[in-house]
Amino acid sequence: MKVFSGIILLLFLSKGLFAQKNVADSLSQLLLIEKTDTGKVKLMWSIGSAMSSYKPEDALAISQKAVYLAKKISYDEGLSRSLGVLANTFTNIGNYPRSLEYNLEKLKLEEKRHNYRNLASVLMNIGIVYVLEEEYQKALPYYRQSDSVIANYSVSDLLYYIKVNLGDVYDKLNLKDSAYHYYAQSLQYAKAENNDDFIGASMTGLGHYYRKSSNYDSSLFRYHTAISYLKKANDDFLLCEATLGLAKLFQQFKHSDSAAFYANQSYNISKTGSFLTNQLDAAEFLKVLFQNQKNIDSAFYYYTSAQALNDSVNSKARIREIQVMSTNEQLRQIQLEEERKTAAIERSQQLQLLFIALFIPGFFLLTLLMSKVRTPVRVIKVLGILSLLILFEFLTLLLHPTVQELTHHTPVLEIIVFVIIAAFLIPAHHRIEHWLIKKLIQNREKLSRVQKIKLKTAKIKITAQKDS
Repeated sequence: MKVFSGIILLLFLSKGLFAQKNVADSLSQLLLIEKTDTGKVKLMWSIGSAMSSYKPEDALAISQKAVYLAKKISYDEGLSRSLGVLANTFTNIGNYPRSLEYNLEKLKLEEKRHNYRNLASVLMNIGIVYVLEEEYQKALPYYRQSDSVIANYSVSDLLYYIKVNLGDVYDKLNLKDSAYHYYAQSLQYAKAENNDDFIGASMTGLGHYYRKSSNYDSSLFRYHTAISYLKKANDDFLLCEATLGLAKLFQQFKHSDSAAFYANQSYNISKTGSFLTNQLDAAEFLKVLFQNQKNIDSAFYYYTSAQALNDSVNSKARIREIQVMSTNEQLRQIQLEEERKTAAIERSQQLQLLFIALFIPGFFLLTLLMSKVRTPVRVIKVLGILSLLILFEFLTLLLHPTVQELTHHTPVLEIIVFVIIAAFLIPAHHRIEHWLIKKLIQNREKLSRVQKIKLKTAKIKITAQKDS
């Protein structure tokens, strides 16, 4: 059953393309005047979310920029939300590998944080991507982890979604008892929320369970109940699933006329809603049904319809592949631009470090040269302290990334390492300072002696000149 896989992806509120475009336009105007980097990230992920349903290429571009900015300013919540928008947009356009890539990046981030709702949501979304790729066994562990987080940390607003998704994946794996267990739980939460759409979805799942269990009456009741709720909720997409499920039930129990009636309903609803895959499923079902009844005209009609729909679905898949390649290239260009900016920043930082590295020994040599002339001891001490501070800050800048990696970003250990470095530098500084002061005094005494000798010599010359 394909219906439930899309539910959690709608957590970024969807209120129609027109409304979403208005939201995106309003947020774009605010982005032009936003001054803070944190505010820009928030606006960019919100614009990306609004655009994802009608302009996915632009949504991906602005969300990727939000990711780069969030990383630059170490804004974890902004990074998480931006990665989520990227992943969901890629899911919407059918690029499941890239969606999985960004969801896994978000998962690594959330595993280090304590936002359990975000953690539960990304685990569920990873499961959904695997379901869409029909990798049901891979989806199941992520759904279970999400369910555990939701239960342990009372993430109540996701309870319905995880239960119905678990029911869906167990249904796809034909593990009927487990599917029933989770569909029944999802129905309880749906009733508690008094949500017609949720009740209809859970009832559809239970209809599938009872049909596969050959329980005609229970399946019939669930399907009819689901259809009534889904009509009230105006959920035509899920209504296609429920009516086709009911058609399969009637076919299973040899009620061919009723099977044709509900399959036709599914076909017409999906045709009106442009749900090509659902329409193709209904056409394939009707084709086989009429073939078995030897109804050649109807069978041929649905055969040709199925062929045309198959071509349309394949054409849509090819368009999606082109769109996937286009968005991949677009993101590659954004990444190259970001790498160029990063490289420019790194070159600037390297030049600054080189300047500082040359300045420190130059400053020290200047201090030595000043000891050759008449310089107050206080000046030497001030220059010595300044050179020590500059050297220590330079070493901190130079060693900080290495220290962070060695200490695994543990602040206490980082402080200890730099205290040890300071413990070596300070005594060395004192020894150099004492040496400089001693050198200064010696130079002063030497200069004083030389001046006295020069003065005495000058006096002798003057006396000799007078005597002559």
